[in-house]
Amino acid sequence: MDFLVAIVGRPNVGKSTLFNRLTETKEAITDPTSGTTRDRKYGKAFWTDRQFTVIDTGGWITKSDDTFEAAIRSQVQISIEEADLVLFMVDVGVGITDLDLDIANLLRKSGKEIMVACNKVDTSAHDIGSSEFYSLGLADHIYSISANNGYGTGELLDALVSSLPEEEDEPEDKLPRLAAVGRPNVGKSTLINTLLGEERNIVTDIAGTTRDSVHTRYNMFGFDFEIIDTAGLRKKKQIEDNLEFYSTVRTVKAIDQSDVCLLLIDAEDGMEKQDQHIFWQVVDSYRGVVIVVNKWDKIEKDNSTMAAYEEKIREKIAPFTDVPIIFTSNLKRQRIFKALETALEVYHNRSRKISTSELNDFLLPIVEYNPPPTYKGKYVRIKYVTQLPSQTPTFAFYCNLPQYIKDPYKRFLENKIREQYDLAGVSIRLFFRKK
Repeated sequence: MDFLVAIVGRPNVGKSTLFNRLTETKEAITDPTSGTTRDRKYGKAFWTDRQFTVIDTGGWITKSDDTFEAAIRSQVQISIEEADLVLFMVDVGVGITDLDLDIANLLRKSGKEIMVACNKVDTSAHDIGSSEFYSLGLADHIYSISANNGYGTGELLDALVSSLPEEEDEPEDKLPRLAAVGRPNVGKSTLINTLLGEERNIVTDIAGTTRDSVHTRYNMFGFDFEIIDTAGLRKKKQIEDNLEFYSTVRTVKAIDQSDVCLLLIDAEDGMEKQDQHIFWQVVDSYRGVVIVVNKWDKIEKDNSTMAAYEEKIREKIAPFTDVPIIFTSNLKRQRIFKALETALEVYHNRSRKISTSELNDFLLPIVEYNPPPTYKGKYVRIKYVTQLPSQTPTFAFYCNLPQYIKDPYKRFLENKIREQYDLAGVSIRLFFRKK
């Protein structure tokens, strides 16, 4: 199960800037105006080969004219409740404020593990200013950082990763976990009810009926797995109430708890931007994925309709196009079991192990014939490759100058691996290390 870290603090202390640095993205809006972040952002962070999920929360405010004040406070509280660790950010230039004290009291009552990051410490000369925050009594160590230029974030990440639980090997008899994910009202609950032959989950025409994630064991017709029905993921601007935000948090966690996600899309709508957002949420979580085009019975079609539809989807999910696409109808019970069979194939692909000798026999001749491009007149030589123990296929390439291997060559190697081995629906990781 993934580790969830919530970044909390009053407005304008740099939470979104730190979120962008940890996730190596620019997804969270950063602006000097207080309260810029109202909707939550989720992202994956990696440090020393460990992964965790980061939530960027809105600034905690009280007694302001902001009409979103109550919603922001409630959503911060939900983030704290769901998080495994809370990263409390404060500002060295301002010192302790009444809002900092309010948040500190809230965190004290939460019982969660807490780390305190004192932001806007641009150099070690400013470290002394962070000592004031020991008086909050929340942590034995205050981490002085600059979210803007990266000062001190390495030490912060080292400490954060040390709090992560040790990765455990999955038991061999563990049931595969499949999650049905997608926008509201695309047929996730209907799919599961059709499989089970009963109204296990509430189904209505009202989008967002499923508020929480529902886990069900399915053991029929030679199948045996656990399936998770999740609340629909909306666009963030459509998250208007705290209950729906809570559902969104739970959906993100359900993705992290699963092995393979069945991403349902509405055949009449096609693959919209929000479907793509959910797709990349699954991929960034390194879960297997099968795209299920539901309500296919409502589409007028000829012999080429399915192929053309599939091509459009692959254009929208590029460059990761090695993904099974199944066309179904819950109403007509078309290809539902095919979707399950495909999801279980992806589950086995995700756990595929390739011996080191086989990898080297296959890849080293390819690398020798198509070496990485020279960089600044220097030649990169890959000497050795091996698969690392991980829950998803992960390969380490040992070479003399790993820093000079760029993304196009990484994609070239990934494509070669996919051509040789069936890894459909599985996102793989490549690491390049100095030999």
